[in-house]
Amino acid sequence: MTPPLRLYYWPAPNFGDALSHLIVEHVSGRKVEQVRPKQAELFALGSLMHVIAKHWTDHSRGEGPILWGTGVLNPFMRKEFLENVRVRLLRGPITAAFLRLKVTEFGDPGLLADAAIGPAPARRDRIAIVPHHSQMDDPRFAQMVADDPALHLIDVRGDPVTVCREIAASAHVFSASLHGLIVADAYGVANTWLDPEDQGRLKYHDYAASIGRDMTYPTEIADLPAAARAVKDRPIPYKEGIERCRESLLRHFPAELRAAQPDEVSHA
Repeated sequence: MTPPLRLYYWPAPNFGDALSHLIVEHVSGRKVEQVRPKQAELFALGSLMHVIAKHWTDHSRGEGPILWGTGVLNPFMRKEFLENVRVRLLRGPITAAFLRLKVTEFGDPGLLADAAIGPAPARRDRIAIVPHHSQMDDPRFAQMVADDPALHLIDVRGDPVTVCREIAASAHVFSASLHGLIVADAYGVANTWLDPEDQGRLKYHDYAASIGRDMTYPTEIADLPAAARAVKDRPIPYKEGIERCRESLLRHFPAELRAAQPDEVSHA
């Protein structure tokens, strides 16, 4: 029996972090176990570089974990830990620049959400609001939804499959959650970056650069109702960038972490 794949992801009540479990399970074909950073054999979805650096700078036993699609959260200068980990893919070129790694392929694993979760539900004529998990109790969002029945508030603290399916069923998504934007991109739902306020913006620009998306500044929360009324149904202009990153994610997922194929087992 193949043991569970040991994966670390941030333990916040946030669908974007929990999504790592589902996507890695799908791509690897193995059961996944959430573990602490020092026990992990894989870091994937999330801005986890500061966690990796903290736990893997001093390391002297065996091979360290694999990095697949993770990125930086804030300006980051530490590089000593790179000797103790194996980088297969980074989220975006800003992460690569901080780490001074000369790589040309990137991808956030959240772009595989549709493959992991399944086809989108039927689209509804509603506009989703996806706050950052730290904003979920902000009364401004509840008031907007009460004032306009065309708006739908999605609670990112919920089950990741439910959250992703709600995003996929929307006509348009305004998201302060990075993975709200990424899941919308995965399902081909037009989306707009919403102000994450106190949260750092580097990770958003890192992702945008990976797919060639023009994402200079977010819509302010006070401007959301007017922006929602002005939304027009337009195709996503950076589809090629999304597909390029998807291909890179699948190509660079570590083969040694995939489930053994039946013919490999029979010859073992």
